Amino acid sequence: MGRVSRRNYHSTDREDGGLARPIGIAAVDAGSNAIRVVVARADSTTEITFLASERWAVRLGHNVFTRRRLAPRMMANAVETFRHFRAMLRHYDVHLFRAVATSAVREAENRDILLQRIFRESGVRLEAIDPAEEARLVRLAVHAALGDLKPRLIADLGGGSFEINLLRERRLEQALALPLGTVRLLEAMDLSGVVDEDKCERLRHYLTSLLRSTWPNPPSLAGQLAVFSGGNADTLARLSPGPRFRGIPTINLRLLRDRVWEILRRDVRTRMRVFGLRRDRAEVVGIAAVVFLCLAEHTHMDAALVPGVGVREGILYDLAAEHFRSPGADKHRAEAFIEQARAFAGHMHCDLKHAEQVRRLAASLFDQLSHVHSQPPEMRLPLEMAALLHDVGMSVNARGHHKHGEYIVRNAALGGISDELQTIVACLVRYHGKSEPEPHHKLYASLTPREKRRVRELSGILRIAAGLDEGGMQLVQDAEVRVRNKSKNVRIRLRMSGRVLPDLADLRRKARPFEQEFGVRVQFSRTRARIGRALPSTSRSTESLKSWKQTPAGTVWTLSA
Repeated sequence: MGRVSRRNYHSTDREDGGLARPIGIAAVDAGSNAIRVVVARADSTTEITFLASERWAVRLGHNVFTRRRLAPRMMANAVETFRHFRAMLRHYDVHLFRAVATSAVREAENRDILLQRIFRESGVRLEAIDPAEEARLVRLAVHAALGDLKPRLIADLGGGSFEINLLRERRLEQALALPLGTVRLLEAMDLSGVVDEDKCERLRHYLTSLLRSTWPNPPSLAGQLAVFSGGNADTLARLSPGPRFRGIPTINLRLLRDRVWEILRRDVRTRMRVFGLRRDRAEVVGIAAVVFLCLAEHTHMDAALVPGVGVREGILYDLAAEHFRSPGADKHRAEAFIEQARAFAGHMHCDLKHAEQVRRLAASLFDQLSHVHSQPPEMRLPLEMAALLHDVGMSVNARGHHKHGEYIVRNAALGGISDELQTIVACLVRYHGKSEPEPHHKLYASLTPREKRRVRELSGILRIAAGLDEGGMQLVQDAEVRVRNKSKNVRIRLRMSGRVLPDLADLRRKARPFEQEFGVRVQFSRTRARIGRALPSTSRSTESLKSWKQTPAGTVWTLSA
């Protein structure tokens, strides 16, 4: 029983009426300082009862941030920990879980050895996630814990990294992932044991300089809600407590400034005795205090909430949402997003007939080219949204409208759409024409490697679809794709509605990014449409292919009206 992928999982625990039954779920966060596990029972997407939690002081980050390799002893301890986790799954009858690792495993050159050993000896698939996914899970957990409160900032401090998310109305406005984890600083700056004034000043100077260089103009957070998360934040809220805010613990930052030296001037054993800390926490809690205080000073922060949640709780809410999602929820959700994009395109005075034609062509090509691209079915949604919105930049200026469109879509108020989805749609809008993804493009550069690949592949399809309706005359009624598997040839046969014919040479130019991305050759041909033959007029984003047939040359997909 490994990690169940989001794309392939379908719950079998449903009542006869189609309602999902309660389910045992679990989450593992293999961090740089410790491995944490939580087991719970989910009765709905929001009703989650915690059954057990454990923490193992396996410092996977030891040596990683200075030597780029996981220590053999730490790997052995981690494997033993996952054997114990496997026993917990059986004991609590867990049917769905996810195990993730963060910066230490992510940065280790020998991480594959650890991941393979854990799977071989425990049957658990451990997944090394990127900073963006780590931050998303923390945001999900924090929002669930805060209810209707809307924090302006969430800062999650771990052993290897420091993720800072600036929010507006719960929408991500800016994200930073800084190499300021406590274990990283402990080993890189030799801060073990007693930290004297010189070492403390050196640490402060380093933190302040890095914050100023990477985040030169932060907004003032005076009087605004800020959240600190992570095990160190929980400990500091106990050592320097402020008044509770709607029942949520807070850190008194003034008290913490007074107490930080009480922590740093003591050795580890004394910290353990005086403050009641475990050894691994006592080693790094003073460093964590300095990191949080430097951030508070940089942003003029008054106080910080500490809801006591993090990556693990975010995973649990993700798993519960996956299990209890109704069978038709994805379809209705996609239709709502498509309708929202259509309405926004109308608000921006786009040619809706042209936008709708490009959407239908893009969706048809996406389905018929499924043997060529590597995208899961759900990625058809951002493609269709981008097709509807690809000309919104025209309202600013026709010249450079792709750049204006990217900015408009990225900052549009599209309710209910995740930040990740909206970012991909914005990138697709930019790359629907002549422009191609480049490493120096700011928004594209912010994507994960997987998201960048998705943008390149989907933009190749969108460029062809937009080219098929160049001028907005709806000349192409249908596009039939034939994939020749052996020769890597993709033939697109266009059924035309009139005597005016498209420029095939121009279409071949527009198809070049697609050819380069997939290593295929695209050829176009044209024919007059038969009576009654046309692209489907439905506005739904979930139309499926109606028929297909296998031929000696390859597979031919036909989208019927």
